[in-house]
Amino acid sequence: MTNPKDGLLAHLGGDARALCRRAWWVFLVSGLASVAFAVLAFAQPLTAWMVVALFFAAAILVDGVVNAIGAVRHRDKDGWWLMLLIGVLGALVGGYALTHPRLGMVAFVYLVAFQALLLGVLVVALGYKVRAVTQREWILYLTGALSVLFGLLILANPAAGGISVILLIAGWALVTGLLRILFAFRIRASVKDVDASPLVT
Repeated sequence: MTNPKDGLLAHLGGDARALCRRAWWVFLVSGLASVAFAVLAFAQPLTAWMVVALFFAAAILVDGVVNAIGAVRHRDKDGWWLMLLIGVLGALVGGYALTHPRLGMVAFVYLVAFQALLLGVLVVALGYKVRAVTQREWILYLTGALSVLFGLLILANPAAGGISVILLIAGWALVTGLLRILFAFRIRASVKDVDASPLVT
């Protein structure tokens, strides 16, 4: 029977412990990167906005290229040319946005706005659906209404909305980054505790 010291990894097997011992720094690096982005976003929101927009454009480009390659490789399948057109369109749009960062910034803001509107409508609809089985559907109504309002405010003033979105992303990145850093050190400390613990059979 094992009798390791209490720790985050005390209940894990040898393979899991070895994995965490080798990978704990991944959490640390990703956490530091998130915190660094958050600091940049709070200090230079326009720069951070451009960085996010470039990643957004790059994701569209990569997705388009992958779809196009997949379509060509499966051109014996019915409708492959539709996937090819979608892939080519995505690659063109993503490439254009990468070479025109301001366009990518605007597109990113409008995407967030429309996603907020759609999410708000769906959450309100969910509240309406569950009204018969709960008295807390007003929470869904309020959440959906706030989401719709957020989307409308972004559409009304895309520039200010873009800054607001980046600041929200920065806040999320800061919190999750700090949590990942804390988790990394907790894993590291637990690995040391488990390795130092004697095994009692």
